[in-house]
Amino acid sequence: QVQLVESGGGLVQAGGSLRLSCAASGRTFSSYTMGWFRQASGKEREFVAAISRSGDNTYYASSVKGRFTISRDNAKNLVFLQVNSLKPEDTAVYYCATGRYYSIGYSSRGDYDYWGQGTQVTVSS
Repeated sequence: QVQLVESGGGLVQAGGSLRLSCAASGRTFSSYTMGWFRQASGKEREFVAAISRSGDNTYYASSVKGRFTISRDNAKNLVFLQVNSLKPEDTAVYYCATGRYYSIGYSSRGDYDYWGQGTQVTVSS
């Protein structure tokens, strides 16, 4: 089984920044796409960002493009999400996920098979 342990969430003012981290174990980390999703209260879990196996390609939801940056350190089995210029609408629980080995896409929940417990990001105005 894959275990994902997340950290870095917190309460920040609008315009602030955070660096979310996800530590993975139990799987060959470098062989899988990694993604970040978020879920606001009462809403569906939505795609935020994804990064390819090598880290050479990244993908972002239009709502976070230019503000968030996903990265990975395969040697340390870590994936990060740098979140800048935060807005109140970014408030949500943020989840790290491991991509399915044979998945073609990267923006749907079904493209991933293991998930972290989530870390809360709250942005005040």
